[in-house]
Amino acid sequence: MSTRVQTVADIARLAGVSKSTVSRALNDSPLIGAETKERIRAIAEEHRFQINIPARRLSLRQSNTVAFATYPYRDDSSVPDVFMLEIMSGISGALHRDGYDMLVVHIDPGDTEWTRQYLDTGRADGFILMSAKCTRHHIETLVEMNAPFIIWGEPLPGLRYCSVNGDSFAGGKLATEHLLGSGRARIAFLGGPPSAQEVMDRYKGYEAALSAAGRTPDPVLVAHGDYSPQSGAAAMNRLLEQAPDVDAVFVNSDLMAIAAIEAIHELGRRVPEDVAVVGYDDVSVSRHTNPPLTTIRQNGPLAGRLLAQNLVQHLQTGVVTNVSIPAELVVRESA
Repeated sequence: MSTRVQTVADIARLAGVSKSTVSRALNDSPLIGAETKERIRAIAEEHRFQINIPARRLSLRQSNTVAFATYPYRDDSSVPDVFMLEIMSGISGALHRDGYDMLVVHIDPGDTEWTRQYLDTGRADGFILMSAKCTRHHIETLVEMNAPFIIWGEPLPGLRYCSVNGDSFAGGKLATEHLLGSGRARIAFLGGPPSAQEVMDRYKGYEAALSAAGRTPDPVLVAHGDYSPQSGAAAMNRLLEQAPDVDAVFVNSDLMAIAAIEAIHELGRRVPEDVAVVGYDDVSVSRHTNPPLTTIRQNGPLAGRLLAQNLVQHLQTGVVTNVSIPAELVVRESA
């Protein structure tokens, strides 16, 4: 009696390979060798096997769904991250074009096991993460699990995974050079979380521009927040208190920059006449502030499209990509 072949698992058993190998072979993945492909295809042809898409997804626990992981800034946070929303818009559109859905999952920053519940149950095929709240331990755990993921942010040295990032060093340097070029003497740095790689890179760009102009960075002119508007206002108040002669500030996000401008105004100072302000991201609201915000553009929708497209490519081929988006200075009226 001939063996009845109805599923990918049947072919895998006959070929002596895994179900994922069969799937890749039948989809002409470059990860599978020519000899193995030919053997699997011959078995499929002999048994007149055709892939049933819903059954294949169930068999391989594939959902054609990508999980976008969000981490809270703090427990009481109710302010949306506009740049993240713009990235999410780009992700969802690109995933839709590739036949994938997007699942938004809210993650406890202390939980390193959350990926298993989505992979093991087939609820998600891969993950998109934002680096600002994702620790090295989180990333190392994902790499050790061989979980398919891509991250927005600079890839960590010594680890191999997909990423899309902005050129934060160049962005920090551009912002500071612009402020130097306008004659500012006491330029402050208002960063995001100090442990975030993108914040460290922006500071290095700030530092490099000052050094090239013959100036030494002053620790009194450095403050940090957590990207929330509240933290931007609080950090700006600290800077103005500890360095009353500050006449410019490079802020690591537009939302923090907008809050910093409000803090400057509340103390009776003018922007840009007394204190020039440069933000970061160029979110849509930045052109409608008072005054309109000079900023470093990171194209959020483009970043989202690249995150989605490169993760789908990784899911289908195993190729690891690291892509950088150029930084661009957008001059408006705040500096």
